[in-house]
Amino acid sequence: NISGQGFWLLLGDRELFLSFKDFPWFESAPVAKILKVEWPQADHLYWPDLDVDLSVESIEHPERFPLVSVARA
Repeated sequence: NISGQGFWLLLGDRELFLSFKDFPWFESAPVAKILKVEWPQADHLYWPDLDVDLSVESIEHPERFPLVSVARA
């Protein structure tokens, strides 16, 4: 399920919500690229077409993983 605020991901018996506010890499991504997700390890997800790696913990508790951007000279 994808909405204007984010998308739901079914992971085993859990439903996880990835908000575009917390995970901005997905906001402009085509649906097909969001749907192509790999689960190589129990606490690791990978979207190969977007080159995005996330731990499941960061999805469950995004407040523990603040986004930090550093401008390069």
